[in-house]
Amino acid sequence: MSVNHYENFPVASLLLPASLRPAVKIIYAFARSADDIADEGDASPEQRLMELSKYESELDGIEKNSSSESQLFKDLSAVIKEFQLPLQCFRDLLSAFKQDVVTTRYADFPQLLDYCARSANPVGTLMLHLYRAATPDNLRDSNAICSALQLINFWQDVAIDWQKQRIYLPLDDISRFGISEQHIANGMLNEDWRSLMRFQTGRARNMMLSGSGLTKRLPGRIGWELRLVVQGGLRILEKIEAVEADVFRHRPKLGKADWLKIAWRAYKMQSH
Repeated sequence: MSVNHYENFPVASLLLPASLRPAVKIIYAFARSADDIADEGDASPEQRLMELSKYESELDGIEKNSSSESQLFKDLSAVIKEFQLPLQCFRDLLSAFKQDVVTTRYADFPQLLDYCARSANPVGTLMLHLYRAATPDNLRDSNAICSALQLINFWQDVAIDWQKQRIYLPLDDISRFGISEQHIANGMLNEDWRSLMRFQTGRARNMMLSGSGLTKRLPGRIGWELRLVVQGGLRILEKIEAVEADVFRHRPKLGKADWLKIAWRAYKMQSH
């Protein structure tokens, strides 16, 4: 999930325990600032990669217990030590941001999932570590939910990503459904496009549901947070379907009525 679109990153959520909010804000600051380096402004690709490499060097410094001149990395180092967070999660995020600088197409779904494993899954992993709940089963289901959220973000942002000359729809799927890049550029709606998007939304929904058992295993606030996140993602898929895949002219957004529906569905998830 591109950090610019972290609607689901629980930075200031009332459901987040007060004791964890400072740590989550610092993790978010790291991810958001690195994502901005990769995506914002008019720096050259070389400059972006150089700046992200500096972040990698700071992580190396944390691993070696070296001091940093950066307040962000001083704070991050303290959070990593306090909660024993895996440094690999932060390295994976940087790897994904670097990939955003140089990669604009994905040949197939496994390539896209590999990107999701580094751009989205580390967030769920870090949250589970903060809650001291990083068991193998929980990590597996968290990865499914996070990757599904990333895919849903891609499907709702096809038009926005095209403006950045990026296509996250797997190229082999595009070809199989008879779609061309010009089709996306022109925002053409036809049955081929709808079929492609039905396939992709179904794929994301199945992945999300495959990890939904996690929402029942996690107690209290984190369980509620996760149920809302899962239902929010599923609601976006419904809204894509409601506009018959016209994400070119109707980017799905969640309004007040949607959140009431999401809250009710989250409650029902808990009670079943």
